[in-house]
Amino acid sequence: MEREKRSILIVDSSASSIFYTSMLLRELRYAVRSAPTGEEALSAIASSAPAAVITDTVLPRMSGVELLKQIKSNVSLRFIPVIILTADANSSNKETCAQAGCTAYIMKPVEPEALYRAIQSATEATPRRYIRINTALKVRIGAGVAGGKARTEDVTSLSEGGCYVSMSAPAPVNALVPLTLLLRNHEIEATAVVLYSSAQAGGLHAVPGMGMKFTKINVEDLNLIRDFIRTEVMRDLKVFKA
Repeated sequence: MEREKRSILIVDSSASSIFYTSMLLRELRYAVRSAPTGEEALSAIASSAPAAVITDTVLPRMSGVELLKQIKSNVSLRFIPVIILTADANSSNKETCAQAGCTAYIMKPVEPEALYRAIQSATEATPRRYIRINTALKVRIGAGVAGGKARTEDVTSLSEGGCYVSMSAPAPVNALVPLTLLLRNHEIEATAVVLYSSAQAGGLHAVPGMGMKFTKINVEDLNLIRDFIRTEVMRDLKVFKA
């Protein structure tokens, strides 16, 4: 079963910024809460601690910098990572936030990859480097995998680093798999190593299959995958930019 989504608290006085960042985080598979002021953020944290706080520096009354300092000076809250997301490029403010203990200082408008990596680094013991999306793509698996002939299977999850292939007879862990991913009228040739494999229903992906890491793929094909993932993540946000 997929793990419960990590909860992220967004603190921003701009309703449009909260809306945009919330939509982006949901696309990245996070649960989201929000607060327009530092005072309301502290109240929200007291009722249920989030996995991380993302705050602007410019807030009414209590600034985001002061919110950061209050969180980090409270022994019961200081474990919560605080990420600054702001249009304030003032180097002294950035230094102040770093000294106060912020995890990352990210400029608006936010890039999905930068925000994802910051949250992963702050909240996960083994952080993912690349955004992973659910998808429905076809892939041709080379002959000889799990003793079988070449065949077409379904990719149900994709990142720049690899993919999950749904299949009833997956290859064993550490097997090298030649594959051809069919993406936007392109055939992407790659070799991947099997990181985990299950012939049983259930688990993280709910269906039998194998999770694989790309070990050989050319730069042009990797760029196609990167562009496809970014387009999918940003699909509902194209008409709305914070």
